[in-house]
Amino acid sequence: MITIAFFDTKPYDRPHFDERAAMMGFSITYYESKLNEKTASLAQGFDVVCAFVNDSITEAVIDTLYDGGVRLIAMRCAGYNNIDFKAAFGKIHIVRVPAYSPHAVAEHAMALLLSAVRHIHKSYARTREFNFSLNGLVGFDLRGKTVGVVGTGKIGRVFCSICKGFGMRVLAYDPYPAPDLDVEYCSFEQLAKESDVISLHCPLTEESLHLINRESIREMKDGVVIINTSRGALIDSQALLEGIRSKKIGSAALDVYEEEAELFYEDQSTTILSDDVLMLLISMPNVLVTSHQAFLTEEALSNIAETTMRSIDEFGRGDVMEHEICYRCDSCHKSEGKRCF
Repeated sequence: MITIAFFDTKPYDRPHFDERAAMMGFSITYYESKLNEKTASLAQGFDVVCAFVNDSITEAVIDTLYDGGVRLIAMRCAGYNNIDFKAAFGKIHIVRVPAYSPHAVAEHAMALLLSAVRHIHKSYARTREFNFSLNGLVGFDLRGKTVGVVGTGKIGRVFCSICKGFGMRVLAYDPYPAPDLDVEYCSFEQLAKESDVISLHCPLTEESLHLINRESIREMKDGVVIINTSRGALIDSQALLEGIRSKKIGSAALDVYEEEAELFYEDQSTTILSDDVLMLLISMPNVLVTSHQAFLTEEALSNIAETTMRSIDEFGRGDVMEHEICYRCDSCHKSEGKRCF
């Protein structure tokens, strides 16, 4: 029987994973704590670790897991910038869920955009206090506006389609343009200058770190709306705050934040936050923040569990794992139809 140590557990994780574990004969032990250097020893004696986007999988964590017998890390998410792949190579295999539900994330991005430009979050708060004034709630039509979509993978493509349904002009930037996607590809510089709305749907890499920064904000249209449902560190938070204060940025809607690891997914309502930038951002009337929930639909949760458990099953049977990744995937054995190592 394959044994799985499941970290950063939330109540919505268990039903779909328990169902599939029962069908496949796997044993899951759930831990509420995040996976990091302090908690990695909890996985002692397990075959597999199931981790999430804000777990910290450093070289020290890899070594502790490996010494404890873990041979597979199954990421139940698409992102993997929190893993030291060089340390893992040759020791622990890593799989992920590359496409749990692009519609869930893209639709949440559009929900954020609509809420931001039509001030729905402000109106909701007012009417809860029986304040039915419309002052300060003037928005703008999306039809005819230009949206700049950064990243045209599965999620970005769906978001482009949604925006076209609203009658928007779609500009797109991606180092690897999709030849079958009916949008206007351009440089990031042109996208920044011409877009009324900029929505981020790209992975976090060395090249995309702080893609939105003081210089790029300076080149944007006055009143630009920025949406981020991808990775928090795509945006320099201090530069974003300055852009909002100067009114260069008309509004921002964020489902992610670059220092979210110890904050998001937890109830912080009785805590005095030490992150001054986040506190100031949330206090701004033209900033909307959700807690990394864009993925959170029944369909996505089901797909995450299905894909993750299938990868674990492939691992247990000694098969090639479809969703295995490593830092050498362009030159490892995967190109030969084998496991990465």
